[in-house]
Amino acid sequence: YTFIETFKLTIYFFKLINCFKKCERITFKKENFYVILHNIKTIIMSISDLFDSGFRNRNKGHFSAIVRVALSDGEISPEEKNFLDKLAIKLEISQAEYEEILENPVKYPVNPPLMHSHRLERLYDLARMVYTDEHVMAEKEHHLLTRFALALGFTAGNVNYIVDKALKLVDMNVDLDSFTYEMQHMNR
Repeated sequence: YTFIETFKLTIYFFKLINCFKKCERITFKKENFYVILHNIKTIIMSISDLFDSGFRNRNKGHFSAIVRVALSDGEISPEEKNFLDKLAIKLEISQAEYEEILENPVKYPVNPPLMHSHRLERLYDLARMVYTDEHVMAEKEHHLLTRFALALGFTAGNVNYIVDKALKLVDMNVDLDSFTYEMQHMNR
Protein backbone atom coordinates (compact mmCIF):
# COMPACT_ATOMS: atom_id res chain seq x y z
CA TYR A 1 0.00 0.00 0.00
CA THR A 2 1.08 3.54 -0.62
CA PHE A 3 1.14 6.08 2.17
CA ILE A 4 -2.14 7.57 0.96
CA GLU A 5 -3.86 4.18 0.81
CA THR A 6 -2.62 3.36 4.31
CA PHE A 7 -3.86 6.75 5.51
CA LYS A 8 -7.30 6.11 3.97
CA LEU A 9 -7.46 2.68 5.61
CA THR A 10 -6.64 4.28 8.95
CA ILE A 11 -9.45 6.82 8.50
CA TYR A 12 -11.90 4.03 7.63
CA PHE A 13 -10.72 2.12 10.67
CA PHE A 14 -11.39 5.12 12.93
CA LYS A 15 -14.86 5.48 11.43
CA LEU A 16 -15.49 1.81 12.12
CA ILE A 17 -14.33 2.20 15.72
CA ASN A 18 -16.65 5.18 16.16
CA CYS A 19 -19.55 3.08 14.89
CA PHE A 20 -18.68 0.38 17.42
CA LYS A 21 -18.41 2.94 20.21
CA LYS A 22 -21.93 4.13 19.50
CA CYS A 23 -23.19 0.63 20.01
CA GLU A 24 -24.00 0.24 23.75
CA ARG A 25 -23.04 -3.42 23.99
CA ILE A 26 -19.44 -2.88 22.89
CA THR A 27 -17.00 -0.85 24.94
CA PHE A 28 -13.39 -0.18 24.15
CA LYS A 29 -10.68 0.44 26.64
CA LYS A 30 -8.02 2.83 25.52
CA GLU A 31 -5.31 0.18 25.89
CA ASN A 32 -7.23 -2.31 23.74
CA PHE A 33 -7.75 0.32 21.09
CA TYR A 34 -4.00 0.92 20.81
CA VAL A 35 -3.28 -2.82 20.65
CA ILE A 36 -5.85 -3.23 17.86
CA LEU A 37 -4.43 -0.23 16.02
CA HIS A 38 -0.88 -1.58 16.35
CA ASN A 39 -1.98 -5.02 15.06
CA ILE A 40 -3.72 -3.49 12.06
CA LYS A 41 -0.66 -1.37 11.31
CA THR A 42 1.55 -4.49 11.51
CA ILE A 43 -0.74 -6.40 9.13
CA ILE A 44 -0.85 -3.51 6.66
CA MET A 45 2.94 -3.14 6.74
CA SER A 46 3.41 -6.89 6.21
CA ILE A 47 1.11 -6.85 3.20
CA SER A 48 2.89 -3.75 1.92
CA ASP A 49 6.30 -5.41 2.31
CA LEU A 50 5.10 -8.51 0.47
CA PHE A 51 3.67 -6.41 -2.35
CA ASP A 52 6.80 -4.25 -2.61
CA SER A 53 9.07 -7.30 -2.61
CA GLY A 54 7.16 -9.05 -5.39
CA PHE A 55 6.79 -5.85 -7.37
CA ARG A 56 10.49 -5.02 -7.09
CA ASN A 57 11.52 -8.55 -8.08
CA ARG A 58 9.21 -8.41 -11.10
CA ASN A 59 10.72 -5.05 -12.07
CA LYS A 60 14.24 -6.47 -11.75
CA GLY A 61 13.25 -9.42 -13.94
CA HIS A 62 11.71 -7.09 -16.51
CA PHE A 63 14.79 -4.86 -16.48
CA SER A 64 17.17 -7.82 -16.79
CA ALA A 65 15.17 -9.09 -19.79
CA ILE A 66 15.54 -5.70 -21.48
CA VAL A 67 19.28 -5.71 -20.68
CA ARG A 68 19.57 -9.16 -22.29
CA VAL A 69 17.90 -7.84 -25.42
CA ALA A 70 20.22 -4.83 -25.47
CA LEU A 71 23.23 -7.12 -25.04
CA SER A 72 22.07 -9.63 -27.67
CA ASP A 73 24.32 -8.08 -30.31
CA GLY A 74 27.31 -8.11 -27.96
CA GLU A 75 27.32 -4.50 -26.82
CA ILE A 76 25.04 -1.75 -25.55
CA SER A 77 24.76 1.18 -27.94
CA PRO A 78 24.55 4.77 -26.59
CA GLU A 79 20.82 4.83 -27.47
CA GLU A 80 20.26 1.59 -25.58
CA LYS A 81 22.28 2.88 -22.62
CA ASN A 82 20.18 6.04 -22.52
CA PHE A 83 17.04 3.94 -22.68
CA LEU A 84 18.27 1.61 -19.89
CA ASP A 85 19.06 4.61 -17.70
CA LYS A 86 15.51 5.94 -18.10
CA LEU A 87 14.00 2.49 -17.60
CA ALA A 88 15.98 1.89 -14.41
CA ILE A 89 14.60 5.10 -12.93
CA LYS A 90 11.04 4.24 -13.95
CA LEU A 91 11.32 0.73 -12.49
CA GLU A 92 12.96 2.02 -9.30
CA ILE A 93 16.15 0.04 -9.87
CA SER A 94 18.91 1.28 -7.54
CA GLN A 95 22.36 2.12 -8.91
CA ALA A 96 23.84 -0.98 -7.25
CA GLU A 97 21.11 -3.21 -8.72
CA TYR A 98 21.56 -1.51 -12.11
CA GLU A 99 25.27 -2.30 -12.18
CA GLU A 100 24.70 -5.84 -10.92
CA ILE A 101 22.09 -6.53 -13.61
CA LEU A 102 24.31 -5.07 -16.35
CA GLU A 103 27.13 -7.30 -15.15
CA ASN A 104 25.01 -10.47 -14.91
CA PRO A 105 21.51 -10.09 -16.41
CA VAL A 106 20.75 -13.83 -16.27
CA LYS A 107 20.82 -13.72 -12.46
CA TYR A 108 17.22 -12.52 -12.32
CA PRO A 109 14.33 -14.60 -13.63
CA VAL A 110 12.44 -13.27 -16.61
CA ASN A 111 8.72 -12.99 -15.99
CA PRO A 112 7.25 -12.35 -19.43
CA PRO A 113 3.68 -11.12 -19.30
CA LEU A 114 1.28 -13.93 -20.10
CA MET A 115 -1.76 -11.77 -20.76
CA HIS A 116 -1.92 -9.81 -23.99
CA SER A 117 -3.12 -6.70 -22.13
CA HIS A 118 -0.04 -6.80 -19.88
CA ARG A 119 2.22 -7.12 -22.93
CA LEU A 120 0.52 -4.07 -24.40
CA GLU A 121 1.09 -2.13 -21.17
CA ARG A 122 4.79 -2.95 -21.27
CA LEU A 123 4.95 -2.12 -24.98
CA TYR A 124 3.31 1.24 -24.22
CA ASP A 125 5.90 2.03 -21.53
CA LEU A 126 8.77 0.91 -23.75
CA ALA A 127 7.49 2.83 -26.78
CA ARG A 128 7.20 6.02 -24.73
CA MET A 129 10.76 5.63 -23.48
CA VAL A 130 12.27 4.75 -26.87
CA TYR A 131 10.36 7.45 -28.73
CA THR A 132 12.21 10.70 -29.41
CA ASP A 133 10.51 13.96 -30.27
CA GLU A 134 13.26 14.96 -32.68
CA HIS A 135 12.57 11.97 -34.98
CA VAL A 136 16.31 11.98 -35.75
CA MET A 137 16.75 8.36 -34.72
CA ALA A 138 13.49 7.06 -36.21
CA GLU A 139 15.12 3.95 -37.70
CA LYS A 140 17.11 3.22 -34.54
CA GLU A 141 14.10 3.64 -32.24
CA HIS A 142 12.04 1.38 -34.53
CA HIS A 143 14.77 -1.29 -34.49
CA LEU A 144 15.18 -1.05 -30.72
CA LEU A 145 11.45 -1.26 -30.05
CA THR A 146 11.15 -4.19 -32.48
CA ARG A 147 13.73 -6.12 -30.49
CA PHE A 148 11.92 -5.35 -27.23
CA ALA A 149 8.53 -6.27 -28.70
CA LEU A 150 9.89 -9.65 -29.82
CA ALA A 151 11.25 -10.18 -26.31
CA LEU A 152 7.78 -9.41 -24.92
CA GLY A 153 6.35 -12.25 -26.99
CA PHE A 154 4.89 -10.53 -30.03
CA THR A 155 5.28 -12.68 -33.13
CA ALA A 156 7.92 -11.97 -35.74
CA GLY A 157 5.28 -12.06 -38.48
CA ASN A 158 3.49 -8.94 -37.32
CA VAL A 159 5.96 -7.23 -35.00
CA ASN A 160 6.81 -4.47 -37.50
CA TYR A 161 3.13 -3.62 -37.90
CA ILE A 162 2.71 -3.58 -34.10
CA VAL A 163 5.77 -1.37 -33.58
CA ASP A 164 4.70 1.05 -36.33
CA LYS A 165 1.27 1.38 -34.74
CA ALA A 166 2.74 1.76 -31.23
CA LEU A 167 5.10 4.54 -32.32
CA LYS A 168 2.30 6.36 -34.18
CA LEU A 169 0.10 6.21 -31.08
CA VAL A 170 2.92 7.46 -28.86
CA ASP A 171 3.55 10.27 -31.36
CA MET A 172 -0.11 11.21 -30.92
CA ASN A 173 0.51 11.28 -27.13
CA VAL A 174 -2.34 8.89 -26.30
CA ASP A 175 -2.87 7.57 -22.79
CA LEU A 176 -2.54 3.89 -21.83
CA ASP A 177 -6.25 3.11 -22.17
CA SER A 178 -6.43 4.60 -25.67
CA PHE A 179 -3.19 2.86 -26.64
CA THR A 180 -4.48 -0.51 -25.43
CA TYR A 181 -7.83 -0.06 -27.18
CA GLU A 182 -6.23 1.00 -30.47
CA MET A 183 -3.70 -1.83 -30.38
CA GLN A 184 -6.39 -4.42 -29.65
CA HIS A 185 -8.59 -3.10 -32.45
CA MET A 186 -5.96 -2.22 -35.06
CA ASN A 187 -7.11 -4.91 -37.51
CA ARG A 188 -10.70 -3.71 -37.58
